[in-house]
Amino acid sequence: MKIAILGAGPGGYVAAIRAAQSGAEVTVIEKEEVGGTCLNWGCIPTKAIIASTDLLAKARRLKEYGVELNGEIRPDFTAILARKNRIVQTQIQGIRNLFKHHRINLVQGRGTLTSPRTILVDSPDNAQETIEADRIIIATGSRPYQVAAFPFDGKQILSSNDMLNLTEIPKSLVIVGAGVIGCEFACIFRELGVEVSVIEMLPRMLATEDREISKLLEREFKKKKIKVLVNKKVESITAYPDGVHALFPDGEKIVAEKALIATGRAFNSKGIGLEGIGVQTGPCGEIIANTKLETTVPGIYAVGDVKGGLLLAHVASKEGITAVTNALGGDKTMDYSAVPSAIFTSPEIASAGLREHHASEQGIQTSTGHFQFRSLAKAHALGDIEGLVKVISDKQTDRVLGVHIIGPGASILIHEAVLAIQHGMKTKDLAETIHAHPTLSEALMEASEDVHGNAIHVMHK
Repeated sequence: MKIAILGAGPGGYVAAIRAAQSGAEVTVIEKEEVGGTCLNWGCIPTKAIIASTDLLAKARRLKEYGVELNGEIRPDFTAILARKNRIVQTQIQGIRNLFKHHRINLVQGRGTLTSPRTILVDSPDNAQETIEADRIIIATGSRPYQVAAFPFDGKQILSSNDMLNLTEIPKSLVIVGAGVIGCEFACIFRELGVEVSVIEMLPRMLATEDREISKLLEREFKKKKIKVLVNKKVESITAYPDGVHALFPDGEKIVAEKALIATGRAFNSKGIGLEGIGVQTGPCGEIIANTKLETTVPGIYAVGDVKGGLLLAHVASKEGITAVTNALGGDKTMDYSAVPSAIFTSPEIASAGLREHHASEQGIQTSTGHFQFRSLAKAHALGDIEGLVKVISDKQTDRVLGVHIIGPGASILIHEAVLAIQHGMKTKDLAETIHAHPTLSEALMEASEDVHGNAIHVMHK
């Protein structure tokens, strides 16, 4: 069977490899570079920079660990970016090598669906090629959302993509949007010595996270002297010679050297021929697909950011595998009930399952357990004691409904919780599982014990 995939991001390239492993003849059309936003403009480059700023933060605390260092500790931004670029290029080459190994045909160019079984490719040299396939998977991803009042200029008013092209550290930065992207960049540039202000029109930062978690992050931002303004709407942002002016409706303004607009993502669904063949999209341009990832046109599937929902690289990859399985005659559906998310702020945040307010909205009676990292010996040994683990369970069945972590190693610790949620485990199952000592994972065990008031290292009332 011939499979054609439009887009080589985490959804597209993973789908391609799985299809090839299953014996299909695979063609991937990509207008830019393999790896998509995640590898080239998102997950990987930002985490490479965060690794540098995390080490910088640790180095500034060496005396706390009994280490003497003579000399100045300062960031070399050029070297940080060079390291980031090397990591990205290594990963790009890794994907290209996998394509070669699996005999996947990679076609460079912009693809447009001309029928439910054909894609017309316009290559960079203006040549055209028609790709025919038995099944098509659309994985064209998303891009930074452009707000009319804050037009990107690539110099002073920047998208998240533009931020990775900076060659010098600005003295000050105003960030519009306190979502994942805005908060991660706030931590990066504050550690680099930048004066950072974050503006959010909603009542709290990271509004998609559990309320306790976002409240704790706001507290940590204030400790870092990151200015946080919530319930504030920016009316306009204008570039002037002295910097950018962020103006509020009441006439108040913030002036900074640069502005990052981090107000969400737009779906890459326009201009790829969907209308002409009957593939339906939603009100924001997201491609409509069922739980098997098939669109309104049989034989055409959509995965990743372009279909909306959870805009996460690992979700896109899982959707890619699911779509290929079904395209090749399988019967697989997506289950989004236990999807982990990780936010690489300082401290890290990770979550899975229901937020407490979501459970309440669904009429579910819950019990919660908490455990502070400052009560954990391993956290003290590491010198990272801020944060907590929160476990939410169904009060009647004790089933784990959600786990939310802010603190050291959150992105690693969350996966035990994902397994528990996915397999319907109870908090008592987590509490009675022996956890190695001293480890950070003991915090999840103690938070699970705390659901029933039995945590050893908590002073209960």
